[in-house]
Amino acid sequence: MTARVLLVDDHRIFREALRMLLEQMPDILVVGEAGNGEEAIALARQLVPDIVCMDIAMPGINGVEATRELHAACPGIKVIALSTHADHVYVIDMMAAGASAYVTKAEGGKELLRAIEAVGNGHQYLCASITDTTTRAMVNQRQGRTHPLLGHREQQVLCLVAQGMNSPQIAAQLGIATGTVEVHRRNIMRKLDLHNAVDLTRYVIGSGLI
Repeated sequence: MTARVLLVDDHRIFREALRMLLEQMPDILVVGEAGNGEEAIALARQLVPDIVCMDIAMPGINGVEATRELHAACPGIKVIALSTHADHVYVIDMMAAGASAYVTKAEGGKELLRAIEAVGNGHQYLCASITDTTTRAMVNQRQGRTHPLLGHREQQVLCLVAQGMNSPQIAAQLGIATGTVEVHRRNIMRKLDLHNAVDLTRYVIGSGLI
């Protein structure tokens, strides 16, 4: 059966290259293109494709918000996230919004074709560059188990780091030693595969902890 695909990306040249690739496949039909989230939602409702290949970073409504709205309005349409970002925060955001697959642009066309095949057969798909840590975090998010890798104290420290507090301030807030806070911070970064306070903040915001 032919898969009807809508391409969504704010870079026209990339869309054209993607269309050329997909049009070589006898079982894929590109039914339309959109350059932003608003156009994507409108065209998806009009054309009712089987699959939407959705970029994340776009002007106006971004790919996460567009996917969330599209999934709520047309749950039968499958979304494949197609992004330059391999950070697991983006993956979690897109999968939580309703995407069925996530492929980085660096992986190339073969990975996208595999994703289209998998999604068309009712499966989820993550490209090879997405780490095991991302997979576990995504599964936990979708099953409603909030950050099981982190203990209660670690979650408290994580939220306070995201609020801009340094270790002495966190220690005073929680009534524990500064050295204990530092241990918690190292453990958090190790467990979540993050490397600095900025990454921790993005994780907290993207995962809905604050």
